[in-house]
Amino acid sequence: MRSGIQTSDYETAPDRSEAPVARTSVIRAFTVMVIDDSKTIRRSAEALLRKEGFEVVTAVDGFEALSKIADHEPDLIFLDVMMPRLDGYQTCALIKHHQVFRHTPVVMLSSKDGLFDRARGRVVGSDHFITKPFSRDELLAVIEKYGNGAD
Repeated sequence: MRSGIQTSDYETAPDRSEAPVARTSVIRAFTVMVIDDSKTIRRSAEALLRKEGFEVVTAVDGFEALSKIADHEPDLIFLDVMMPRLDGYQTCALIKHHQVFRHTPVVMLSSKDGLFDRARGRVVGSDHFITKPFSRDELLAVIEKYGNGAD
């Protein structure tokens, strides 16, 4: 459904004495990053999203996430609020202050559903907030909302 597709078409070289030249373009898969210190959350979200055809990258904390974001350039990031070393708020602020990734949607994940937590997420630039435990439908609805036609 959303997996990467390789397409090729051929175009003849201008002077006709050369063989046709292959022109290849790659349509890459929609990549979702899941950042959570809980192995259970990472694995369940990854399995669910891969089953739906998404490319998934995971990270255990903000530090690991920042290096993987540069390498994988995710289209959407699910980010746990409470993590050791670099929490979700700090990680979100760093992502949103980066010129290349500031427009990447960041969805905060938290077991707390307080107004303060949601407001703090907005202050650091998060685009959405989901309370854990989340459902398959909640994750897919957010991806649909921020996916910008990535099918």
